[in-house]
Amino acid sequence: MAVTPPRARSVAEIKSKLLNPATTSHFQVSVGTPRGSGFSTYLNELGATYDQDRLNLLCSEASLPGSQIATTELTNDFAGVTERHANRRIYDDRIDLGFYCDAEQYLPIRFFEAWLRYTMNEEPFGGPQGRPSDENFFYRVKFPNEYKGDLEITKFEKNLDQRNRVKPLTYKFVNMFPLAITSMPVSYDGSSLLKCNVSMTYSRYYIEYSPIRRATARGGFFANLAGSLVDSVVDRVTGSDLLGDIAGGITRRALR
Repeated sequence: MAVTPPRARSVAEIKSKLLNPATTSHFQVSVGTPRGSGFSTYLNELGATYDQDRLNLLCSEASLPGSQIATTELTNDFAGVTERHANRRIYDDRIDLGFYCDAEQYLPIRFFEAWLRYTMNEEPFGGPQGRPSDENFFYRVKFPNEYKGDLEITKFEKNLDQRNRVKPLTYKFVNMFPLAITSMPVSYDGSSLLKCNVSMTYSRYYIEYSPIRRATARGGFFANLAGSLVDSVVDRVTGSDLLGDIAGGITRRALR
């Protein structure tokens, strides 16, 4: 294998490649509903008016998922060598989401409480199992294809309008359903925002494929190249690094 020699890089090249980091505060969560029918009945009993857009906007914390490769070790084929070969991919067992609670109907709490009751098939208005307040109340869990749903987490940046350059990253979770609702303490001490933290489990996730058009890729390459050249020239002529950055940025935006 050939050795990759180090090479000198211009300040403009380093700026164009390093001074545009991603931030953690720009993301979007889209929570689905159970695939089975009748979930709205559970929401109605708990007094919630379902508003998916509001629920998604109330999500204040999420985490991009992780996974790992499980391996099998071979220790006897070569002396002193331990070989590892991949045999399966292991996904995280859950994902935690945090929601702000609105002061009108506490939508996140009512929504996920209804989902848990729907999963366990607790009769909302009475029936063969009785009402939850009855002493002899019992439940029978629904089939998995009824209580499982979908979840999406999209990571983007504040310059999302530059669609030729910014490619949002969307994670899609398969067979997702809420696993636990964390207790939410309330106190007479100083007031703070009430948050509902939910742990959700899933079978696997995948990243939505978003192909980059060749024309877009070429356009972005030449825009960055021209911007770097203008930046370098203005730096040398004016002696001002700030003016070079401004001129290079204007050139990149104009050519995209």
